[in-house]
Amino acid sequence: MLSNEATRANTPAFTTVVPGLSVLRDVFVNLYYAFPQDQPRGPWVLIDAGLPGSADKIKKQAEELFGADTPPTAILLTHGHFDHVGALHGLLEAWPNVPVYAHQLELPYLTGRSSYPPPDPTVGGGLMSYLSFVYPKHPYNFGARVEALPADGSVPGLPGWRWVPTPGHTFGHVSFFREHDKVLIAGDAFTTVFAESGLATYTQKQEVHGPPAYFTADWDAARASVELLTRLEPEVAATGHGIPMHGNELRHQLADFVTRFDAVSRPKAGRYVPLPATADGVRILPPPVVKPWLAALAIAGVAIGAVALTLAGKKARKKKGKKRKGSKNYTSISKTGSRRGDQPYRAWYRDDPAQPSAASPTADQRYSDSWSRKIETQYP
Repeated sequence: MLSNEATRANTPAFTTVVPGLSVLRDVFVNLYYAFPQDQPRGPWVLIDAGLPGSADKIKKQAEELFGADTPPTAILLTHGHFDHVGALHGLLEAWPNVPVYAHQLELPYLTGRSSYPPPDPTVGGGLMSYLSFVYPKHPYNFGARVEALPADGSVPGLPGWRWVPTPGHTFGHVSFFREHDKVLIAGDAFTTVFAESGLATYTQKQEVHGPPAYFTADWDAARASVELLTRLEPEVAATGHGIPMHGNELRHQLADFVTRFDAVSRPKAGRYVPLPATADGVRILPPPVVKPWLAALAIAGVAIGAVALTLAGKKARKKKGKKRKGSKNYTSISKTGSRRGDQPYRAWYRDDPAQPSAASPTADQRYSDSWSRKIETQYP
């Protein structure tokens, strides 16, 4: 039963979203089993493929739903990040005749030709972001098993659905939409959980948020994609991260989120904030804000500092009352938080907040068929 007040505590890892669509939560990422509403025992398709090492879990759930020896007619990918294709090698071994479909612009990352732009831990937001520098970003090579989605927008194995280009999180990210009842599988175009936060990811508290910031390489395109999906007025949104949401609450949160996208989703600082990564035959990357090993040291420093502060606090309580008032060595702090004679402190990331360009093209313009074909010719 759909709810907009669900959490991990009251929602099983596997559940029915709506007739014809079920979800399996694989630790912190979702994958979907989709099939015609009037044929609950198949044929069916798998949408995304979870984390590395999850193939047996995915197959077991498929067998419970559709029976043994009933592979999907196709595997569809919203995009190719490690948490959406991690189990694909194992699944393709078990299902040797099942084709895989993704957007044309995702093929370089699924056929071993290119790595994705590296994740950016400097976007902040929580533990999932700070640890992102260790996430797999190497290209996967599924060879000829991967094909481009049909250019007419149809979805293999799912009559009544169409795929929608929603770039930004990746160059070839897509979402899937069932038009007659407005069911949306949004992938990571937006999420229903604060994906950068380790605590929110664990609790799975429902709330509309943007794409996972640490892997998003083009923020103008990401904003345009959310605007496009909002215009579809989905009744149900099943996302790559977070528990599905529905109804007026979903549409209200989406509409509000779109108006505040740059304020609440676009990071204040980060590698891809001032300039996006681009793919034009040679991947073009803005320079990193901080080297990954420095990010690791920063995380370790925070942990060590927290322990040190705890110990220091215990010692300070023991010495309370011993310090003389009016000591020359005592430096007072003003109400603004600065030392006497100094200017008030201003956080470094507030000095030059990212400003979106009014002339930025929409996702539909930047990722039009003609633009896509120009890029695709770079990958013969």
